[in-house]
Amino acid sequence: MHRLIYASICWLLSLSPLFLSPALLSAAETVAVKDKIDFLKQIKPLFQAKCYSCHGREVQEGGFRLDVKGRALEGGDSGKAIVPGDSHKSELFHRISGTGEGDQMPPEGEGTPLNKEELALVKRWIEQGVSWPDVPDSKTGLADSDHWSFQPIKGIPLPEVQQTDWVKNGIDRFILQKLEQEKVSPSEEADRSTLIRRVYLDLTGLPPSVEDWQKWNSDPSPDWYEQLVDHLLASPHYGERWARHWLDLARYADSDGYEKDRKRPHAWRWRTWVINALNQDLPFDQFSEQQIAGDLLPEPSLSELVATGFHRNTLINTEGGTDPEEDRVKRTVDRTNTLGSIWLGITVE
Repeated sequence: MHRLIYASICWLLSLSPLFLSPALLSAAETVAVKDKIDFLKQIKPLFQAKCYSCHGREVQEGGFRLDVKGRALEGGDSGKAIVPGDSHKSELFHRISGTGEGDQMPPEGEGTPLNKEELALVKRWIEQGVSWPDVPDSKTGLADSDHWSFQPIKGIPLPEVQQTDWVKNGIDRFILQKLEQEKVSPSEEADRSTLIRRVYLDLTGLPPSVEDWQKWNSDPSPDWYEQLVDHLLASPHYGERWARHWLDLARYADSDGYEKDRKRPHAWRWRTWVINALNQDLPFDQFSEQQIAGDLLPEPSLSELVATGFHRNTLINTEGGTDPEEDRVKRTVDRTNTLGSIWLGITVE
């Protein structure tokens, strides 16, 4: 009898993990989540207060930058500073705790060292794998990312090249550097006939007529090329050629889209405005202002009003059964994203 009772108890105990494991795991997960170090709330404020003055956006002593995730994990001149999962191999922790061979950070007189609680936080953060989300910086609007588009604009040093006599401008140096790396020689300089055809196609999108080709090919002036470029820049075809790129960015079309695809009888007015703006060399600030808010300028001219046609380059759904308000909201969102992608280089959706 006792054997039967003992056997029953053992059988129940053997099954107990099946019933208890989820609860125990759930409790363990809860504890783990509670103990998880929050980079934004617990670590970043420490770095901002103790480290960014020497290893931030403006200054990177030792080539080490701590305010950008990618740069921080990459390390500085002396190698990697953070080893996710191992604080003992992380030079950053040795420096801030004063346990390494290098100088303690922050240096004496330039900040207060981290206290025991703060050091413990950083150590646990490293041991937990260096959780570091990519989020925008609330003060600058820049993301904590090393992506090129979020970095301040900086001058780039011109590369050193061997065939300096081939170089005519800074761009040539970058081209020649790559050619020399690939051990490829630059092409021979184009003859006059080829050059005339190329510049016509580049600036106007049209090949030269026979008469134009003969004129420029036989021009004896030493500055014939400069004169040709000026001539083509003054041509109405220049604006027609290069306006196409802006029209594409603005999503220009002569019709509404969707199934009806109704024609837009006055859409061409904005298209012509863009062409004329390029041909008249309208400054870019005015070019932008008039398209975004030309109707809000003091006593706007007809041209400035036409410029706001930029905002009408959206799909318009006039089919039966559509919700006009829903369509209006879609068009507004489309314009907002288009404006952001053109002038800011990023959507705002």
